[in-house]
Amino acid sequence: MNNDETSSGKPVRHLLGLSGGKDSSALAIYLRDRVPEMEYFFADTGAELPETLEYIDMLEDYLGKRIVRLNPNRSFEYYLKLNGNFLPTVKTRWCTAELKIRPFEEYVGEDTAITYVGIRADEPRRMGYLSTKSNISARYPFIEDGIGKQDVIDILESAGLGLPQYYEWRNRSGCYFCFFQQKEEWLGLAERHPDLFEKAKSYEQFHKDAGRSQTWSQGEYLEDLVARADEIREKAKERKENKKKAANKKLIDKFSQENNDEEDDGCLICTL
Repeated sequence: MNNDETSSGKPVRHLLGLSGGKDSSALAIYLRDRVPEMEYFFADTGAELPETLEYIDMLEDYLGKRIVRLNPNRSFEYYLKLNGNFLPTVKTRWCTAELKIRPFEEYVGEDTAITYVGIRADEPRRMGYLSTKSNISARYPFIEDGIGKQDVIDILESAGLGLPQYYEWRNRSGCYFCFFQQKEEWLGLAERHPDLFEKAKSYEQFHKDAGRSQTWSQGEYLEDLVARADEIREKAKERKENKKKAANKKLIDKFSQENNDEEDDGCLICTL
């Protein structure tokens, strides 16, 4: 028996989940020739940004291998109804469980599998894996090989793909209404995809009409968020300026600042 074979003689499956984010995409490129038997998959929530779907198509062309789309028949709307129309929140992330983890584990079944995770060497705080099934183990090639953020960008640039377009206004992949979005990112959605922004507002309106106060952005309705757009943008500008100033601090202070980067928030399986 070798490393790619179980005691039953059945091959070990090598799997890499793509979110449409920079890290998992770069990892797929990085491992394309290193692990030729790799299976690629993308858990489509039915609430993806158009830029994400376009990038997945581009990546599929580059890899020269099919990226399996999970959730072909059960989207966010399906599970929203199953959860009594209550929106997912930071504390109740049923969207991640139902639309990312469950489809992946069903795809693996009882096979022995190694899943390759795109956590970088410069972000040890994100170490972890979301599946608890004993037949699924995880590897972190970027950590093993010392690959950091700039390396990831270089990998994408060298492949001719570059960063997904949503990085022009957003720090993460994931659903267009992700509750981990910063307020300035919601403004970006309103500007780039007003139709999706209005749809996100409609979910809040449903709760309003039902006498509930649930919102996507913590403590604030999206319509109120837009009304104070100038204030939000000014605060975002101040944060960026403070981050630049932090580069002049001693190394330990700089390290602390970098590890509180907003892009590190959210569910790993959604945003890598």
